[in-house]
Amino acid sequence: MLERIAVDAAVVSILGLGSYRLGALDGKGSIAAALLGLAVMELGGIYPFLAMLSFVVVGVLATRYRFREKAKLGAAQEGDGIRSWGNVLGNGLAAALFLTIEALSRRDVFWAATFAAIATANGDTLASELGKVFGKKPRLITDLKPARPGTNGAVSLQGEIFALLGALMIAPFSIPLTDKTVPMVIAVTLGGFLGVNLDSLIGATLEKRGVTDNNSTNFLASLLGGLLGAVIFYLLAGV
Repeated sequence: MLERIAVDAAVVSILGLGSYRLGALDGKGSIAAALLGLAVMELGGIYPFLAMLSFVVVGVLATRYRFREKAKLGAAQEGDGIRSWGNVLGNGLAAALFLTIEALSRRDVFWAATFAAIATANGDTLASELGKVFGKKPRLITDLKPARPGTNGAVSLQGEIFALLGALMIAPFSIPLTDKTVPMVIAVTLGGFLGVNLDSLIGATLEKRGVTDNNSTNFLASLLGGLLGAVIFYLLAGV
């Protein structure tokens, strides 16, 4: 067991260092990512870890895609696209919490919650980063009034499509962990998609008023997306 943990620690350390060297994370962010990755691997095994890793890779690529264009619009990720520990925990802490409950309960419903939380983070990143580039006529989610790209709570048809695709990308990682395949895929995808829209709603209300910031908004959205995924799985699978 100690040998396995040592190997896992080495793997996440290398990935954390790689993220730092590539400019995806700063020093504190790379340490937080390594610790979170180790927790995810030890609690849930390889599949949730691969789902989280895919989210990180996709997020980096989406953030860097036409970054200068987004910067000119004033809608680029702050810090020149380099994220720190707050962003890491905002996007990954909810999944780690659900994994902890799953490890204690051994219930598939918490696998659904875990992957739906990751799907929320992935869908939100794609919707945000690519929606700013491809989104036409964004509108506030609260009143559907026209909004500038990058405005908190702004949504577009193109952004919604990216949100759905981002959530769907995470669903296959959950399949090996359950015999309720169809309910799991639906729960993860739909929970993640709804979580993305809750992120927009929180951004247009609580974050706009200064009650939350970007990181706490991401955490709340992934937490709620995970809970919705769990509820959907329970209703569809009956377990």
